[in-house]
Amino acid sequence: MANSKAQPTIVKILDKEYRIACEPDEVSGLKSSAQYLSDQMKLIRDKGNVIGADRIAVMAALNITHELLHKTSDSEAISDIVSKRIKSLRDKVEIALNQTNQLEL
Repeated sequence: MANSKAQPTIVKILDKEYRIACEPDEVSGLKSSAQYLSDQMKLIRDKGNVIGADRIAVMAALNITHELLHKTSDSEAISDIVSKRIKSLRDKVEIALNQTNQLEL
């Protein structure tokens, strides 16, 4: 956002407007992020267990961070499985190629 193309963009979070400098190609993502945050904060507020916008924001941030870390962990596990499978397939191809080369000799 350090580029001079950044322009002020207004987003609404928990019924309050915020003006944020944003690159034109990132406006859609910013608005989606703000909407997601606002929705999460409204869920917490509507439960009635947490009072005060700053406490609601902290709880929403913790929930969103937990989701992110959980998805990151899942992604890393899937990546590890895929990497092992690729290595296994590569080893099988190498063995097959070696056997073919030996038959040609």
